[in-house]
Amino acid sequence: MKQIVAFICTGNSCRSQMAEGFAKKYGFDILNIYSAGTIPVESVNPDAIKVMEEVGVDIRTQYPKTLKSIPENIDIVITMGCIKGCPVVNSKIEEDWGLDDPAGQSLDEFRRVRDIIEEKVIDLVKRVRGIK
Repeated sequence: MKQIVAFICTGNSCRSQMAEGFAKKYGFDILNIYSAGTIPVESVNPDAIKVMEEVGVDIRTQYPKTLKSIPENIDIVITMGCIKGCPVVNSKIEEDWGLDDPAGQSLDEFRRVRDIIEEKVIDLVKRVRGIK
């Protein structure tokens, strides 16, 4: 049975969208993947799309969503660094990855955050699979 994971940040335009993209790449077979924002913006940040394309992950069809778009029974909730601004969502596992929002920053900052997110998603998928 697939685990339900939700990646949550404020605007749902950068960090959580990148996490959703990596989770679809690495954990598509074991995860039902969602992302949402507490105050979602209109569209995914173009710089997030660009840096994800650089590593072969296409997030162009993804879009910002509200918390109402995620299921009620979530197994894993990952907040991106908005632990104080994100509401409590009931789940079995809750983590805050403590990542700064790269919006408005350089492409190098987007790449730095992207690379951290990729490592964390790979680790999450390994943990869900039971691999240490």
